[in-house]
Amino acid sequence: MTDCVATTSAPQRISNDTSKSVGALADLPALTRSLAGYRNPDHGRSVVEILITVVPFILLWLLMWWSLRIGHGIYLLLTVPAAGFLVRLFMIQHDCGHGSFFRHRLVNDWVGRVIGVFTLTPYDFWRRAHGIHHATSGNLDHRGTGDIDTLTVREYLAMSRWRRLGYRLYRNPIVLFGVGPIYLFVLRQRLPFGLMGAGWVTWVSTMATNGAIALVVAGMVWWIGLGPLLLVHLPIVAIGGAIGVWLFYVQHQFEHTIWSDDRNWRFSTAALYGSSHYELPTVLRWFTANIGVHHVHHLCSRIPFYRLPLALRDHPALENVGRITMGQSLACVRLVLWDEATRRLITFRELRSRFRSGETAVGNIQGT
Repeated sequence: MTDCVATTSAPQRISNDTSKSVGALADLPALTRSLAGYRNPDHGRSVVEILITVVPFILLWLLMWWSLRIGHGIYLLLTVPAAGFLVRLFMIQHDCGHGSFFRHRLVNDWVGRVIGVFTLTPYDFWRRAHGIHHATSGNLDHRGTGDIDTLTVREYLAMSRWRRLGYRLYRNPIVLFGVGPIYLFVLRQRLPFGLMGAGWVTWVSTMATNGAIALVVAGMVWWIGLGPLLLVHLPIVAIGGAIGVWLFYVQHQFEHTIWSDDRNWRFSTAALYGSSHYELPTVLRWFTANIGVHHVHHLCSRIPFYRLPLALRDHPALENVGRITMGQSLACVRLVLWDEATRRLITFRELRSRFRSGETAVGNIQGT
């Protein structure tokens, strides 16, 4: 997995919002070497982070079940914080996948595999797909693994009307953040499709995770029954999955992200300028394990999540690179196509507007 790779390539064209920081960040090799100093995990801190995530999650889960049994309305109110702890649990699994949570790979891997039973995510399968995402993020010639599917304007205009409709449905927020997460975590991750040739480890991990999930489900059904299990856990998974997909979306689907073809793509440039700095309130930063500091994470994925704020503090030039506030992030939902002419993401409405004004000469976009 790519980590803290220095490059001598000059940054590509970036947005006006980040141009003020380019001077301080022009020496990307020096920056990546500096960030490498934050990689060493603190084993005691890592264990504490697991405990303060797992224990409250279990307690909230049991409290939801208890309140459901007695018919108390607090059941629904507890779903959101429980989902928040599930998201944080996934972020710990995410750090294990990068080998950043503990010093030893074996410990990272087994902690990640155990957590994968609760997050419904086969660890080795996910780790491999996510590694490909990090190694190819922002590369137009290597899309499709571990990414939100994104078409260029030219590709979209060359499609048939029915395929355009399919893409529009896929990019609809209800599908992306509602139906999509349930499909991803409950169904799609049960088999390692997309990595069929990845070897036996991916298959064994996926089947072992499925087997462990089946055993846990069987035990819980015997203890509390199928109905209560579904009523408690499915809402947590649905909300937690939606939050997780939303975070992943905003981290790369913002207006002035960057995409390049294979010839012009450079890891450090894509990592720094193709990933956002999603500025969240303190409470949400805690629940999301600082994953909003995504540009630093992509530039050096071996930094434990609890060291990311320190790296950002010590490198103030990174503060405004790709910075998005919660309010600004809502507009990202409408960004659906990469415009190679202006080198930014645009909306369907903007594409229609350009066509009416005669700016777009490729294809016929009737029906967009």
